[in-house]
Amino acid sequence: MTAPKTLDTPYQPPRIFGPQYRTATLGILLVVTLIAFEGMSVGVVMPEVSVELRAVNLYGISFSAFLIASLFANVVAGLWSDRRGHRVPFLLGVLLFVLGMALAGFAGSMEIFVAARVLQGLGAGGAVVAIYVMVARVYPPDARSKVFAALSAAWVLPAMIGPGLAGIVATQASWRWVFWGIVPLVVPALVMLLPALRQTPGAAGEPSTGPRSRPLPMSLAAAATAGGAAMLLAGITALPGASGRSLVLGGAGVVAGLVLLVVGLPRLLPAGAVTFRRGLATTIMMRGLLSAAFFGVNAYIPLLLIEYKEFDTSAAGLALTFGALGWSTGSYLQSRRTAEPSGRIRRGAACVTIGGLLTALAVLPGVAGWIMVPAWIIAGFGMGIGMTTVSVTAMQQSPANEQGANSAALSVTDMLGSGLAVGIGGALTNLIGHEPDQIATGYAVIVGLMALIGVSATVLAGRVKD
Repeated sequence: MTAPKTLDTPYQPPRIFGPQYRTATLGILLVVTLIAFEGMSVGVVMPEVSVELRAVNLYGISFSAFLIASLFANVVAGLWSDRRGHRVPFLLGVLLFVLGMALAGFAGSMEIFVAARVLQGLGAGGAVVAIYVMVARVYPPDARSKVFAALSAAWVLPAMIGPGLAGIVATQASWRWVFWGIVPLVVPALVMLLPALRQTPGAAGEPSTGPRSRPLPMSLAAAATAGGAAMLLAGITALPGASGRSLVLGGAGVVAGLVLLVVGLPRLLPAGAVTFRRGLATTIMMRGLLSAAFFGVNAYIPLLLIEYKEFDTSAAGLALTFGALGWSTGSYLQSRRTAEPSGRIRRGAACVTIGGLLTALAVLPGVAGWIMVPAWIIAGFGMGIGMTTVSVTAMQQSPANEQGANSAALSVTDMLGSGLAVGIGGALTNLIGHEPDQIATGYAVIVGLMALIGVSATVLAGRVKD
């Protein structure tokens, strides 16, 4: 008898929690969980923050500031990751994120709070891109969908306790402790993460020489895109009720912002992205459409429930909680299917659209605000299917030496789509008014606009195929 040959041994798919990858997986998931706590908590307490700091008109900008700052950090972190590795942007991102959390807790005005949100965005944006590159380089291809599913699952614990806990803390103590309370979580997260960062990543391939590999032009394009988005939203926010000089300044901000976006954005994305060229270009753009359709509604659910349906902060957080649970479920299910990616993305976009439209029923007299719970489960389920599929597909379509650039492009479209959608929603809220009935009307308009984006994503999903 002879020993069985190695080739005779049945192939065992890599286990992301097996001995080889356990440390990296746990480190990544801990940091994602930390960022997830912030994401789930801030949306719940924002109505209270805007009232205490006397700036309801800046409600949407507080979200957009985070997202636009993330956009800039995404690009810089992606460039660094492709050229010098993902360790430094990852650790620097976590540090900036925590500094922003601490500053938000001390904010005495909405201006300081928005500045804190910018710091948080810079940190989260850098860390997320580094995570994507880490997944692409540390794990073999047949394990990556499992890792992305695990990343979505890392939102489960924050989703289950984050909104409710944030509501309780804000009610019993202060919304400030929602931010301060996250800061101590950094120490154990980094202790667990350091061994993972010392792992030698897989080969990155030959250095990229394409147009998205040059640091200075790409950094300038990122600055133009982020600055353009900020100017566009500032101009839109200033227009409601403006007259005379203010109207001129607001209009000038809108025009200047659009020009900067036209100049900067195409340079951050694969060729043909803005025209939805088949393949990778459309895959990247689908991330932005899904994010806009989902988060453009998500940001205003607590505002509607608290101001119009008279929910308390804790109860308002439940809709976001169940939406995140639906997201995790959808992500898990897609990791166990082998269907065509374009079909999965199309189904995800359809669920986001349907779920968003169902939430608008809450503005009708006699309809309980709890309709948000099943509606947002459907929307979250769609995001779990669509977003995870987009992430895996984009990495499969990317050469090894462009994984950082394309990870950054994914995050750019994500943050830009979310930021513009939430900011435009804030401008609509300011235009229509801040009384309860007016907030309900504004919410219905926001849902209608985001549904149009969701329908567009559903139609365009077929172009993901090469």
